[in-house]
Amino acid sequence: MPNTDPRCGAALALLDSFAPADQLERAHLAAITDLVRTTAEPFSRSQFAPGHLTASAFVVDASRSRVLLILHAKLRRWLQPGGHIEPDDPNLLAAARREVQEETGLRALKLLAAPLDVDVHEIPARKSDPGHRHYDVRFLFEAADLLVQPADDAVQAQWVELSAVSGIDSDESVQRAVRKIAQLQRVA
Repeated sequence: MPNTDPRCGAALALLDSFAPADQLERAHLAAITDLVRTTAEPFSRSQFAPGHLTASAFVVDASRSRVLLILHAKLRRWLQPGGHIEPDDPNLLAAARREVQEETGLRALKLLAAPLDVDVHEIPARKSDPGHRHYDVRFLFEAADLLVQPADDAVQAQWVELSAVSGIDSDESVQRAVRKIAQLQRVA
């Protein structure tokens, strides 16, 4: 049953503006667009089948040579800040910005790419939540300040040289987004 959430129109317009880099991203984009168009509550963290939208952000320093990653408390991997959409988040971008603020303490964020990346990934079952998928829309921000205060889902937060991200315990979707950021650096 199609949804009635007013945020869906803005999400579809944002996704329509995104140019996938390859076939994998085209598949992720198609899945996310389909989720928004056809499921009852794509923004609700309680929609487990097929899953729900999430928003995250890659944050770079002013030189754009380092990216901020958090050691995720539950997954125990270095990831970008992000998470579930809250009912009072007006859109995906606001959700991503809020997640960065909650998980790192950073407030002064300049938007560089909306979106930077899209990804669909499995989340393992935990407590009362069954295994499900996160349909993640990822943004790119530049931070005006480097002082981070890890909180919420972040055990640690650290600035990592773009060239060093491939050597840390992360996942391929983070590596892919960092390669995009490095490519943007080379073009700029």
